[in-house]
Amino acid sequence: MFVLGAGAFFGLRWIGFVVVFEGSGSVVVGLVSLWYSREVVALLWPPLPPRGVAEGVSAKSYGLRLGMPSYPWTKHMLDWQRTAFHFQPKKNWMNGPLYYKGWYHLFYQYNPEAAVWSTIVWGHSVSKNLIHRRHLPIALTSDKWYDINGVWTGSATILPDGQIMMLYTGSTNETMQVQNLAYPDDPSDPFLTDWVKYSGNPVLVPPPGNDIHDFRDPTTAWLTPEGKWRFMIGSKVNETGISLVYDTLDFKNFELLSGSLHSVPGTGMWECVDFYPVSQTEESGLDTSANGNEVKHVVKASLDDDRNDYYALGTYDEATTKWVPDDPNIDVGIGLRYDYGKFYASKSFFDEKKDRRVLWGWIPETDGEHVDVKKGWSSLQSIPRTVLLDKKTRSNIVQWPVEELDSYDWIVGNFTMWQWSQVEIDEEILGTLKDCDEVYHCVTSGGAAQRGALGPFGLLVLPDESLSEQTPVYFYVAKGTDGSLKTFFCADESRSSEANDVLKPIYGSTVTVLEGEKLTMRVLVDHSVLQSFAQGGRTCITSRVYPTRAIDEETKAFLV
Repeated sequence: MFVLGAGAFFGLRWIGFVVVFEGSGSVVVGLVSLWYSREVVALLWPPLPPRGVAEGVSAKSYGLRLGMPSYPWTKHMLDWQRTAFHFQPKKNWMNGPLYYKGWYHLFYQYNPEAAVWSTIVWGHSVSKNLIHRRHLPIALTSDKWYDINGVWTGSATILPDGQIMMLYTGSTNETMQVQNLAYPDDPSDPFLTDWVKYSGNPVLVPPPGNDIHDFRDPTTAWLTPEGKWRFMIGSKVNETGISLVYDTLDFKNFELLSGSLHSVPGTGMWECVDFYPVSQTEESGLDTSANGNEVKHVVKASLDDDRNDYYALGTYDEATTKWVPDDPNIDVGIGLRYDYGKFYASKSFFDEKKDRRVLWGWIPETDGEHVDVKKGWSSLQSIPRTVLLDKKTRSNIVQWPVEELDSYDWIVGNFTMWQWSQVEIDEEILGTLKDCDEVYHCVTSGGAAQRGALGPFGLLVLPDESLSEQTPVYFYVAKGTDGSLKTFFCADESRSSEANDVLKPIYGSTVTVLEGEKLTMRVLVDHSVLQSFAQGGRTCITSRVYPTRAIDEETKAFLV
């Protein structure tokens, strides 16, 4: 049985300006995190030195937005933003998972000193139900030369005899990315409170030809027929994203296999890679080592270039150590995404207790860094999701909040809500459509303000009484020139807040709707986080919103 642990490191694009208002004699700045929008970055100049680049990773700091003064946030507004049932540390900056002796463990990247990215350690929490969590002492600190600049992403493998082998990426005193081994000091301790770093660390350094800054994030290992443990590490060659493959017997000595498990030109650095099987016949998860004719394999990569998590389904050949996508047109990095909003550096693990694969993702802030410092915390983990092959389409996975969440009706009393919607479109209406919206897209077609014969329709989330603040989550059905219909699932944050120092994008993508299916969505609203699931989880969108009016008793929701 093999499971995954530890958090991941993440980055935000940034840009900076200082704006001086004439006559005031004061300097007023507006900070905003620019998550992955190269278009926005290109408009702003000059840049300021960001956190992270000197350490050999993508920019981790937030920048200043031209001409936008900081919004006068009150303590009440900022306190409301903290979530009720998403995991986050009590304070400061954070950013996977493991089931052991009756407890779900979450190891996560954490800055214990401030609500900004800096020298990262591993925070640690445990839970019996994946929802309520107990904070534990820091698991791994950056106290050795091989991880002095940060304890980054790692994964755990539990051996048949119960030993836990935790491989993690460390950033050395020269910012080289290396792989290190750690294991519990007391395996009988169900809380895994104390960890020991192997005296022979680092156990892996970048292979010849690889940049010292492009070698990170080992996966959970799977067992080969030869009795070896095999795992991947993310990397790149020029602009081709690759997954390096290693074999080991003892997690101290390793063999680099020739080539890579998979690579995709033009996708850049692959970080937080993941590899796991999904059943083609059963509605349950599979152990990481499962293989065979009734199994498909998922390869997932977090692209450092655009901060999104991409995946593809394919076939894994154990003999050649190669994975081939089912459809090269939607290969890793150029096709399907786990989530079309703010969701990155995800990790999955096999939950042996309930025979399911569970996925966690990191949700960043998109307000200003100065606001995060003021409120004292930054970023959080997504609601854990189960992952299955979509047995109807057989071309994608479906993600759905874990069943434990369904039993917590008290959530409504904590300023959060559940919303369901079902819509069935009359065939007669479809036949009368004349307009052709074949160029429609959530992001580029004006958001919820763009009206058509069949859309937008859905939920108006977190509106205030006057509707000056609102976040529509909606479907839009477009009819192409060939008469076919294409359904979009979108979230429009453009009017989510009156604040001028937060990012308010429009997110979304298409969602497959099969003949005879009704349109369905589920939206989880937890203060400043919205997680939306269309058609049973075929398309998912995570949003960060920062309303100034639609909080507490002013929070509402409408069908639109």
